Amino acid sequence: MNILLLGSGGREHAFAWKLTQSPLCDTLLVAPGNAGTAQVATNVPVSATDFPAIADLIRTRSIDLLIVGPEEPLVKGVVDYMRQQPDLAKLPIVGPDAEGAQLEGSKDFSKQFMQRHGIPTAASQTFTADTLNEGLAYLESHSLPIVLKADGLAAGKGVIIAETVAEAQQTLTDMLSNGRFGSAGNKVVIEQFLRGIELSVFVLSDGVNYKILPEAKDYKRIGEGDTGPNTGGMGAVSPVVFATPSFLSKVEEKVVKPTLAGLQQDGIQYRGFIFIGLMKVNGEPYVIEYNARMGDPETEVVLPRIQTDFAELMMAAAQGKLANIDLQVSPQTAVTTVVVSGGYPDGYETGKIISELDRLEDVTAFHAGTKAEDGQILTNGGRVLVLTAQANSLENAVRKSQEAARRVQFDGKQYRKDIGLDLIRYSD
Repeated sequence: MNILLLGSGGREHAFAWKLTQSPLCDTLLVAPGNAGTAQVATNVPVSATDFPAIADLIRTRSIDLLIVGPEEPLVKGVVDYMRQQPDLAKLPIVGPDAEGAQLEGSKDFSKQFMQRHGIPTAASQTFTADTLNEGLAYLESHSLPIVLKADGLAAGKGVIIAETVAEAQQTLTDMLSNGRFGSAGNKVVIEQFLRGIELSVFVLSDGVNYKILPEAKDYKRIGEGDTGPNTGGMGAVSPVVFATPSFLSKVEEKVVKPTLAGLQQDGIQYRGFIFIGLMKVNGEPYVIEYNARMGDPETEVVLPRIQTDFAELMMAAAQGKLANIDLQVSPQTAVTTVVVSGGYPDGYETGKIISELDRLEDVTAFHAGTKAEDGQILTNGGRVLVLTAQANSLENAVRKSQEAARRVQFDGKQYRKDIGLDLIRYSD
């Protein structure tokens, strides 16, 4: 197969790394890719949201399978665009159409979907600039803390947990009147705060059949002990010690099956990944959010544990043939530590020389925000490297991943030193 993968982050490097291990993968193109994907595939300088250029690439390079990594092209309708091209209408694609991608593209849409189909989630209400005063009044009687979510895409940073009514009211005003998250904040979902422990479950659907991939827990805040502002993710662990077989069975029965049945009832043929962000509350699963793609950095701990031919798995999902696939998963633990630029998630500098990459041992270094220039690898984003280790114990995987994060060097480097430690200490 000739495969085209859209995206440029650590998730896409992990996809490329996994796809090129398959004998079914003849050629892998990544658009636009990064310095890591260039090591295993061929980067092409095409934006993931330049749909006409992507279509031309599919034609000229005889692409057999399109895999969409990030959320933005999905929400903007890359699948719909290809389906409207007579010669590409039947191209196998991993990724939902724009309507299916609204599960991620609109928090309000996903909340209504969950309520309509009886999927457990926190109570919520949605407000706009026109109903700002109603929202401010609603907050006065709301229990604390209060969760406020920008309705649209905000790069994983559009969720604010307010500890006081005054903070919540200021946040709501900033989002609806002052453009804090741009157009993503034109609607704001105000949500009940759930007390529990978070994890993510990943489902691959072919429109009818599904496979539940390895679960993961990620670490969203910049500071140790889950302090400071939200980021796109500072690390991840898979499997998750508190995701017991009985709990995962509840997830499948109460969340996964109703989600897929709901999509079919709503007339949405969903071929792709559904990332289900969950909170375990008193032993029960509640959905915090859906994403229409794999998570990042969760992909970097989930994919290394998948033993089934990944190109075969992707084509089966795109062609409606997942029932024919036997999903095999490694029992090993995978831990990843994300190394980020100084100042992230706020202002940060790029173009810093990365050294010691060639001296990393017993880890896989996935590139997130990098570029190659004059024979050197430079930083080119907030999240720079995602360092994944596998071992027979959580403790050893943590140790190896953290050692790699210590060893790699660039000016302003920062990373969390507590990834996975809460799970080592965890008791139910």
